[in-house]
Amino acid sequence: MKKTAYCLALAASLLLAGCGEKSDKPAPGTNSTAGGTTPLNAPADYLGALGKAHQAAIKTVDTSSLNQAIQMFNVEKGRNPKDLDELVTEKYLPKLPAAPYGMKLVYDAAAGKVKVVKQ
Repeated sequence: MKKTAYCLALAASLLLAGCGEKSDKPAPGTNSTAGGTTPLNAPADYLGALGKAHQAAIKTVDTSSLNQAIQMFNVEKGRNPKDLDELVTEKYLPKLPAAPYGMKLVYDAAAGKVKVVKQ
């Protein structure tokens, strides 16, 4: 008899523990339908984020290879190249990489750094 009473008390406490204040508002950190991701627009959001990540990766690879060639030029010549074309003429690069669509390469000869910026 005591076991049955104990089991019933435990079951009742578990049921009551799940009860609480209900709210129509979504919990913090969840996406709501107003401006958030829904199952309907999730593929489009994913593809947009994938495209942005791809552009960022291209910028990183292009600028890192260019900056490395500039550093090698500086070590061997004792100065930064006057422009990026000098890296090609001096055979530090086979050719200049193309900037992603809508972007351009900006070279700061004084600092010896290359950045990719919007046109």
